[in-house]
Amino acid sequence: MSRILTLVLLASTGACTIPTYEADPVSVYQWERRQEGIQRQHAERERLCRITREDDPRKEELCRGVSGARQ
Repeated sequence: MSRILTLVLLASTGACTIPTYEADPVSVYQWERRQEGIQRQHAERERLCRITREDDPRKEELCRGVSGARQ
């Protein structure tokens, strides 16, 4: 029982202590993929901002940093 409890405790606190690290791209292809990913994320934020109703409490959060967004 104590072994299971120890494993659960380690698993729950392990995610908080392990830093996430993303290595910088080294090739042109990797840089392009990274930039395309950033552009897709930004387009998705713009889309969510555009389709979210004005009375939605998430509107401010979704539109933060989106150019041309009414707040």
